[in-house]
Amino acid sequence: MDPHTPKILDGKAVAARVLEECRAGAAELAARGITPGLAVVLVGEDPASQVYVASKVRTCGELGYFSRKIVLPAATSQAELLEVVASLNADPAIHGILVQSPPPPHIDEEAVVRAIDPRKDVDGFHPENVAKLALEDPTGFVPCTPAGCMVLLESAGIVTQGAEAVVIGRSMIVGKPMALLLVSKKANATVTIAHSRSRDLPAICRRADILVAAVGRPEMVRADWVKPGAVVIDVGINRIEDSTRKSGYRLTGDVAFDEVAPLCSAITPVPGGVGPMTIAMLMRNTLQAARQA
Repeated sequence: MDPHTPKILDGKAVAARVLEECRAGAAELAARGITPGLAVVLVGEDPASQVYVASKVRTCGELGYFSRKIVLPAATSQAELLEVVASLNADPAIHGILVQSPPPPHIDEEAVVRAIDPRKDVDGFHPENVAKLALEDPTGFVPCTPAGCMVLLESAGIVTQGAEAVVIGRSMIVGKPMALLLVSKKANATVTIAHSRSRDLPAICRRADILVAAVGRPEMVRADWVKPGAVVIDVGINRIEDSTRKSGYRLTGDVAFDEVAPLCSAITPVPGGVGPMTIAMLMRNTLQAARQA
């Protein structure tokens, strides 16, 4: 492929196909009297979280899922939130439980994740699901964003077998699970996890056939970090002030798209790349949870 015409990995189109599969799966379950059910819990009034939650609830409706949105005041105590989670764990109509991140600072997010029944943990953050990912056990739930990245790579026919992959970022939400997926027996990549403390980060990135940026720093990855012909997956979604936009901001990834794209064989745009995949994979996980229940 001519490196000057990169393949733009269209997350919207791939996500639409995944959602279509989920709609068909929900119809199959409906014929047996089962409706996949997702509960989304939002603590406080974070505007970005409100947008995400509304989008998840709307998507459930479009697919024929049942959804329950629970909005709790920002002052909700840890004990009160854990009570809500316990009631959802016990509710047979709910197959997936998601507590929107980030919660207010007084909430111990890790304790909340551990309180969710792992069979309903459609975010894939419970220690039991993390272990299943490491063990390559297909009954576990894979975190939605890295799972979506893998589907994007597959759908574009990108060969991970034997490829050198570099993941920038080591969070439990993206970086670590992404590395586990790439190194799995299915993908067979050779994986380096890099982060803010890595020595000579640009040199590490230049080795990558597949570069995954998941650090949350706007346009950190520059052209001289990227090997010509590499595949670049940009997980970052950052708001940058922009007085020329009606909203007052523009969205940008962790990769300086305009200067990196001409070097790549394939790249994800922001927005419209990894973002739409995240919600599609959440719906796929919820369907899986309903089937397994």
